[in-house]
Amino acid sequence: MNTADLFKGAFIKYNGELCQVLEYQHRTPGNLRAFYQVTLRNVKSGKQMENRYRAGEDIEFVRVEYKDMQFLYRDGSNLVLMDTETFDQVYIPDLLLDGKDQFLKEEMMVRVTFQEGDNPIAAEPPTFVEMEITYSEPGVRGDTATNTLKSATIETGGQIMVPLFVNQGDRVKIDTRTGQYVERVK
Repeated sequence: MNTADLFKGAFIKYNGELCQVLEYQHRTPGNLRAFYQVTLRNVKSGKQMENRYRAGEDIEFVRVEYKDMQFLYRDGSNLVLMDTETFDQVYIPDLLLDGKDQFLKEEMMVRVTFQEGDNPIAAEPPTFVEMEITYSEPGVRGDTATNTLKSATIETGGQIMVPLFVNQGDRVKIDTRTGQYVERVK
C-alpha cells in the first residue's frame, strides 16, 4: 500500500514503531513534486511527530481489529471493559483514551482497537454523551452580551465549559472528541 491509501486513524509502521495517523495533507507546491505531510502519534509512548512522504511512496499499514466493549469500572489507572458477546473482561490503561476517560460512565460502550488479536492499542468513547451537571456557579444576571462560558463539573468528576444559562442539575450533551458543550438536553 502507498500514500494514496492514507486515512485519518490508520495504523502504520514508522521507523519500526506502531503509529496512528492523526492527520495528513496532500500538498503540491508550485513546480516541485507532490508530497504528503503526515502527523503521527506513537502508540506506545504517545509522542507526536510529523513526517513527509513522497506521493506514491510505499507505507507499511498494520492490520487492526475494532471491537465495541462495555465499560464496567476503574481499577487504579486501568479501565475494565467487557466483551458483550463472550463476557471476557479486558484491562486497558486509561492512557489509551487520551484524556477522554472523564466522559465514561458505567455500562457505556467503548470502541477498542486491537492489534494481533488481544493487544489493545487504542480506545475511544462514544462521540456524544449526555451528562448531568453536579456543580456550577450561578450565572450573573445580565452578563449575556457575549458568548460567555463558565466552568462546570459533570457527574463523572470531569470539568467542561458551559454557557451561563446552564445550572446545577441540568443534563447536557458533550462532544467527547473536543470536550465541548453541545446543547442542553430536556
